[in-house]
Amino acid sequence: MTHTNKRLIVMDIDSTLIDEEVIDELGAACGYGEQIAQITSRAMHGDIDFKQALHERVRLLEGLSTDIFDDVYARLHITHGARTLIDTAHQRGWIVGVVSGGFHEVADKLVADLGIDYCYAHRLGVRTDAQGRTVLDGTIASDVVTKETKKARLFQWAQEQGVDSAHTVAIGDGANDIPMIQAAGVGIAFCAKPITRQAAAYHIDTRDLSLALNIIDAHEGMES
Repeated sequence: MTHTNKRLIVMDIDSTLIDEEVIDELGAACGYGEQIAQITSRAMHGDIDFKQALHERVRLLEGLSTDIFDDVYARLHITHGARTLIDTAHQRGWIVGVVSGGFHEVADKLVADLGIDYCYAHRLGVRTDAQGRTVLDGTIASDVVTKETKKARLFQWAQEQGVDSAHTVAIGDGANDIPMIQAAGVGIAFCAKPITRQAAAYHIDTRDLSLALNIIDAHEGMES
């Protein structure tokens, strides 16, 4: 099969590109792990507003040293098949982006490690404490990445790369990913929450991101 159509793949990060939820890992580091994880779960299932949940969790991180990001990144596990998906996409001349309700402080390390082309996520506010350390101040220092933000980035990056919207692919697991999954030419729910799985045209229930290639190729076959 030849792959003449340029495509754009946009993925969520937490629980999609990686196995963990970064904010839960940060919460564990500051002693609020269980409380933050409960808020995360409710938000991902669509039970509470994502923006509200984000601010609640980030407030609990106040005072945490920014050195923690290197430690957290070292504990993360890149999802099985992710490198294969990204490397194959690039071999075919496709573009890969990530858009996340997580944080650039960790996402940028993933981008460098995996060779991802686009990234959009939150930035955390910082201050200097009495000991001269740079610590988190409990705020978000950027616009909140909402479900509509994710959808907008999908279209923006596609336009920048000259990719027809029919040739976009969106992959995610949470309620916040539903609009971009439904807007993409190929929308895939990956080991997703029930509300997301139900909303998606395609789903993968095994933690292997390379399986997305089978769905993309099958969809391409239907187009031709």
